[in-house]
Amino acid sequence: MLTIAQITDLHVTTGHDPLNQLRNEQRLRQVLRSIEDLKPKPVAIIASGDLTEHGEAQEYAELKTILGETDIPIYYAVGNHDRRDTFMDAFEGPGAQRDENGFIQYVVDFDGVRMVVCDTLEEGKHGAGFCENRAAWLAATLDAEPDTPTIVVLHHPPILSGVRWMDPKPDAPWIAQLADVVRDRPQIRVMLCGHVHRAFHGLLAGQVVATAPATSIQVTLNLTAVDMQKPDGREILVDEPPGYVLVMADEGLVTTHICVAGDFAPAVAYTRPFGFE
Repeated sequence: MLTIAQITDLHVTTGHDPLNQLRNEQRLRQVLRSIEDLKPKPVAIIASGDLTEHGEAQEYAELKTILGETDIPIYYAVGNHDRRDTFMDAFEGPGAQRDENGFIQYVVDFDGVRMVVCDTLEEGKHGAGFCENRAAWLAATLDAEPDTPTIVVLHHPPILSGVRWMDPKPDAPWIAQLADVVRDRPQIRVMLCGHVHRAFHGLLAGQVVATAPATSIQVTLNLTAVDMQKPDGREILVDEPPGYVLVMADEGLVTTHICVAGDFAPAVAYTRPFGFE
């Protein structure tokens, strides 16, 4: 058995935004402490995008300092708040690799499990992109190991959360493009996403899509209709606790746990046999 932690939507920033800087860094460190305390300790962390607030070099330098506080190997995907070139200047290495078209897409092989990291960033846009080149790379990557249990990682979820201002259009071309690639791929065990700052699950072309809560603040769960051009004063972000996902892989089976980071007092200890089998 092995475990991999997913963190997402870190939104690390710098002193020009002191409130968000302090809050987001404190919450990220809280999540990292929680992951460090897991038993067993994860073999890796995947940070699935929106690593910084503005994609600036100073923000990536700050992020690198914070993540350097753990000795767990970290791998990265990019989100809509990131900038590829600036990110790669700071993080180029095994945890951040470009494909032949310049997208940040790569494969990590663990013991019996593959992690395929995809790039859905369309720079300057909030929404996702998944062009023919990215689709061809993913198809070829999946074709190469059709029998190996595989975790696919991308920032933008290709399913609807019901939080209307965060959701893509269900008929968006990039979703159809992605669906065509992942359909009838039994080796895919789960597609891990971020972006929405909430945990929810659904299906795309028969594949399980699971999103993670943010290390930064969460999106308010309000599923009522909204006019994107007429602000109505609704709460859109809420100071719920930071969280992450723990992926457990055991003999080809993959399970995801939604975790809340915090300092919680023990409730019961295992001091006598349970009395059941």
